[in-house]
Amino acid sequence: MTTDHPIVKLKSHIQNKIIGQQRLVERLLIALLADGHLLVEGAPGLAKTRAVKVLSEGIEADFHRIQFTPDLLPADLTGTDIFRPQTGGFEFQQGPMFHNLILADEINRAPAKVQSALLEAMAERQISIGRTTYKLPQLFLVMATQNPIEQDGTYPLPEAQLDRFLMHVRIDYPEASEETEILQLARKEARNIEVTNPPLEKIAQGELFAARDEILALHCSAELEEYLVQLIVATRNPTAYGSDLDGIVQYGASPRATIALDRCARANAWLADRDYVSPEDIQSMAADVLRHRVLLTYEAEVAGMTVDTFVQELIKRVAVP
Repeated sequence: MTTDHPIVKLKSHIQNKIIGQQRLVERLLIALLADGHLLVEGAPGLAKTRAVKVLSEGIEADFHRIQFTPDLLPADLTGTDIFRPQTGGFEFQQGPMFHNLILADEINRAPAKVQSALLEAMAERQISIGRTTYKLPQLFLVMATQNPIEQDGTYPLPEAQLDRFLMHVRIDYPEASEETEILQLARKEARNIEVTNPPLEKIAQGELFAARDEILALHCSAELEEYLVQLIVATRNPTAYGSDLDGIVQYGASPRATIALDRCARANAWLADRDYVSPEDIQSMAADVLRHRVLLTYEAEVAGMTVDTFVQELIKRVAVP
């Protein structure tokens, strides 16, 4: 993959406009290439909304932002049948879910019915209104955000629904040097100074689908596939790798996690300009893929164990081929 590749140019474009959040940029691109959805958690003002908006600038696709609130209704996402007096019949009016790139801002502020409508669309890539089912666009990515510092008036997503997200990414504050760059960038944009030079050419959806096919065709040895599977199985039966891990896990990762880790590792290798998957690709993506899919016991949480530390412990113990 050369520096002239459209995806490389898109990544450079996003990094020029999203400073101090390289991890978020990479995970957003991986979600796009792996045909999955992203849940991002971080404090306000860390460019979560800006990231997906900038991504949409580089793709021939339409973007829509939905601010989730407690009074939101499922029809506000999916659309609804509207009666037309002129024809005497009902006509379906599409909701914002029929766009290609969706930003579900503060998803945990909406009640369960709205969350279910969104997550069903993510999983099935379709919306049912009455007896009619409507297909969503082939290019369909949801980036949902959660604000971890406010719990009043929020509705936490159930673990079974969280499983619909390809990755759960946590982001933190930028470094002081990066914040200086952010300040300079904000001034340029306020003065309407073009940041990207030359201007970015939008990526056609066909090019994106071709990249996805290349990613699925990357070489992954049988031994490495077995390593990936054993890493997932270890989340269900960690005592096989040490008696000190007994009583830590309440629920392990499902086969959906196996598929997600494979897709993410392949996309990570492709972005690194390799035609094969390495153990490092699997290990680097494991925490983001498993963070919302493994449920620890109360005793483990009291002892200070987190899913991240648990996953890192498994990476140390599961033999690498």
